[in-house]
Amino acid sequence: MGLQMFLAIFIALTFCHKTSSEIPPNYSFMHEATEAAKISYYDYIVVGGGAAGIPLATTLSERHSVLLLERGGSPYDNSNIMNSADFCNIFYDMSPNAPAELFFSEDGVANARPRVLGGGSSINAGYYTRDDEKFLQDAKLTDRNLVNASYEFVEKAMVFKPVVGEWQSAWKGALVEAGVAPYNGFTYDCVTGTKVGGTTFDESGKRHSTADLLQFANPLGLSIYLHATVTKILFTTKGKERPLAYAVVFEDDFGNKHRAYLKGSQNDEIILSAGPIGSPQLLMLSGIGPKDHLNDQQIKLVLDQPLVGQGMADNPLNVIFIPSPVPVDYSVVQVVGDLPGFQIEQVGNMNAVLGSPSDYHGYSYEMGGFVFLKLDGPISTGELKLKSSNPKDSPNVKFNYFKEPEDLAKCVEGISTVLKAIESKAFSKFRYANMTIQDILDLTVKLPTNLPVHANTSSSLEQFCKDTVRTIWHSHGGCQIGKVVDDDYKVIGVDALRVIDGSTLLKAPANTIMLGRYMGVAIQSSRLASEKSEAGLLFSS
Repeated sequence: MGLQMFLAIFIALTFCHKTSSEIPPNYSFMHEATEAAKISYYDYIVVGGGAAGIPLATTLSERHSVLLLERGGSPYDNSNIMNSADFCNIFYDMSPNAPAELFFSEDGVANARPRVLGGGSSINAGYYTRDDEKFLQDAKLTDRNLVNASYEFVEKAMVFKPVVGEWQSAWKGALVEAGVAPYNGFTYDCVTGTKVGGTTFDESGKRHSTADLLQFANPLGLSIYLHATVTKILFTTKGKERPLAYAVVFEDDFGNKHRAYLKGSQNDEIILSAGPIGSPQLLMLSGIGPKDHLNDQQIKLVLDQPLVGQGMADNPLNVIFIPSPVPVDYSVVQVVGDLPGFQIEQVGNMNAVLGSPSDYHGYSYEMGGFVFLKLDGPISTGELKLKSSNPKDSPNVKFNYFKEPEDLAKCVEGISTVLKAIESKAFSKFRYANMTIQDILDLTVKLPTNLPVHANTSSSLEQFCKDTVRTIWHSHGGCQIGKVVDDDYKVIGVDALRVIDGSTLLKAPANTIMLGRYMGVAIQSSRLASEKSEAGLLFSS
């Protein structure tokens, strides 16, 4: 099996489900970038229509004119996204505007970057949870009432309770037996132990992404352009103490350039929500970043900010394939086990994903499933650098998986917990009695990988972690809060520019959909207070 084939299958196994096609919503404010005016003016310009960008733009459109620019297309006209029965095909799509842009990190690990309205919520596994208290503190989300209201805004529109089958139910008992306790039942809350989480797939299998939140946008206040690649943020220093962002340049699919300007109020802003790859890349392309690196790329310096592109991290994923003596019902991620530092998930019946009989080393994918171990917020970090000054070239990223011994130790602890669950009484129906744990590990090590060639067996769990490392697509960093942006997500050292997305996070996974809604309300409230104060001063004078 070729690398791209395996990557496509491996990613797709988490998502596919059967459903029927749906008529896409008729958003009157959504257009192709080729239809955009050469020059336009807005109160807010949001770059990136992903998990954070859509709820942010939707909220700001209630009272203001908002431009949302998305480099990808609509999810609604792509059956591979909306119809889970066809979803496996997403990662075979190598076209220039494919919804999942495949790339390799400098670590040699295959990865995927969303390129579609809805961002990661349009191509992910659909698993939903709220965040822990530490994330809220790190993210400076101090208004807990607004946090809860923002979660509810999201959950009412796009989150559902899954129907749990026999394979997932077996894992509930297995995880608890392995010490991942207590069992917390169905809950959106982030809790220690085992639980059934939410899903963004409804009962018919239809995907619901942040694009669905656009139904709450003000159609008179929002303009969305698809296939719009932002190439640069423009700054002025004329009469200013420090650089002021005032416009963006974007290209349509024909290569035509367009300019979108802020109207000029002191409260107008450009907001980057282009993700942990796109946002630091765009800051650098616009002249904000490490001076020497920008000089190497012949990019005019606006602000020497050496921390842009730093602190890049990606939660490592390790996978174990478990053959079963009995057929396994198909399932996406539903039951999860959370302990400090790692999370355990699982999916069943890969044949349901492939749509045809298949096997691996003589074991049918229908007769088995996969269990995933992902680290929560690794301390190993790397960096992002521009490959070129071409905005369509994905930058070079290195995550340094397991560079820090603490991360490797946490992986070993997690794998040990998974192995205990596999050997549990609750899981015995789905395990061959004569197959040892070492047999299962050796079978997994033989799964296709792009990493350097290694033995067909791992001599230790430490080596197993290194030999089987992959990505769970939860990269973060590059524009971290407290380093590149302040507590209000404003870019430090310039005016009228914020970053609100996963690039600001100190750890992941995190609910960036809630973050987008929260910050939209906060920005709107702050602007209203500022305008009232300004009006009061004018009236009193």
